[in-house]
Amino acid sequence: MSMAARPHDKSLIRKISLEERTPIVDLILKTIDGLSDVPARRATLLGICPISRSAVKASIECAKLLNFPLMFVATLNQVDIDGGYTGLTQKDFVNLVRRECENLDFSGPTIIALDHGGPWLKDRHVIERLELDEALEWVRKSIEACIKAGYDLLHIDTTVDIWLKEENLSMETIVERTVALIEYAETVRKENGLPRLSYEVGTEEVRGGITSPQLFREFIIKLRMGLRKKGLEDTWPCFIVGNVGTYLAPTNKFDAEKARTLVKIAEAYGLYVKGHYTDYVSNPEDYPKAGMGGANIGPELAHAEYVALGELDELEKIIHERVHAIKLSNITEKLDDAVIKSGRWRKWLTKEEAALGFDRLPIERRKWLLGTGARYVLSSPELIEVRMRLQENLEKYGVDADRVVTAKLRDVIWNYVHAFNLRDLTLELNKNLAKRISKIP
Repeated sequence: MSMAARPHDKSLIRKISLEERTPIVDLILKTIDGLSDVPARRATLLGICPISRSAVKASIECAKLLNFPLMFVATLNQVDIDGGYTGLTQKDFVNLVRRECENLDFSGPTIIALDHGGPWLKDRHVIERLELDEALEWVRKSIEACIKAGYDLLHIDTTVDIWLKEENLSMETIVERTVALIEYAETVRKENGLPRLSYEVGTEEVRGGITSPQLFREFIIKLRMGLRKKGLEDTWPCFIVGNVGTYLAPTNKFDAEKARTLVKIAEAYGLYVKGHYTDYVSNPEDYPKAGMGGANIGPELAHAEYVALGELDELEKIIHERVHAIKLSNITEKLDDAVIKSGRWRKWLTKEEAALGFDRLPIERRKWLLGTGARYVLSSPELIEVRMRLQENLEKYGVDADRVVTAKLRDVIWNYVHAFNLRDLTLELNKNLAKRISKIP
């Protein structure tokens, strides 16, 4: 098993997962269940999108300092066989996480997950208008790369079809495509002799057609039947994504009542509900109270990195006004230009905004789109070069720009870690799992 040992993860949790042949995410979720009968004290796992190398580093630092299981959730836009917008393939990404864990001396539980693995969930494929066969073939190659790189969790999301109207994408089609991709993933895993994987299914997107409690339950039942027909009962997902009222917007609120309804349905089938678009949510402390198994963040981290770079840009200009001894990086201007030219901010416009040009949007809206859209360009060669100049300029005057950015990112992550009851969760998991240590060589 070439990747079984996961050198970046030497935790007791990982060892027990491998010894007992239980997928690590399933093991963690089930162990959390036994830690507390008090809902307010339950923990919700945090999925962190690797929007940049700085975000990866800040996440590992937080996991080490606050002692919780680290879970990265990488979309195909971010990390993929073509490099994604981070410039990283699946293998590159796993190696990056391993190196940073070693550099920061973190050996705790580290989960690597695919987020939204399905046809047309990669922006490039929508722009290129790929046919179904082309889109599925790419996704299969991406899933294979994830598995061979050592991913632990695959989110299989087949709820989008750009060639069908929303009402024509039937539940049966979604289930059929989901089962087919899970079957393919299992074939690749077994052929390579790799440990069992955890799976996540579904989506919170309205266009997916499984957002009401009734359709949520129907999807679960039909998925179970579909997996059973293929002899894949032992691949039953741990996570199902639920519509809990959140969406990527500057003001965001988690619908705890809706979440409890979905959690109750999911529990009856051995599933844990995960929320997406948790960024900027005003009531994160309600996630564990509602029994949520997990929640993902990403764009808010990009916004934090953008703000930090803007503050450093201002500092650089102040120094320049005093000494005129440095060549300005002008990083904010160049970052803004790159985001606008990318055009990817258009993806997040409302229907009312869609016909407007960027300059016609309200200034606060523009700032937010630039901040969250920064994730699409932060890892471009041009911005990396500009950022190096900023770092070198400020280093001459005793300012570590990377540390400033990392601190800003860490603040965002810490907020969710505390709200989700994650602090010292690894210790609690270890205390519970240590009872099984005699089974480990």
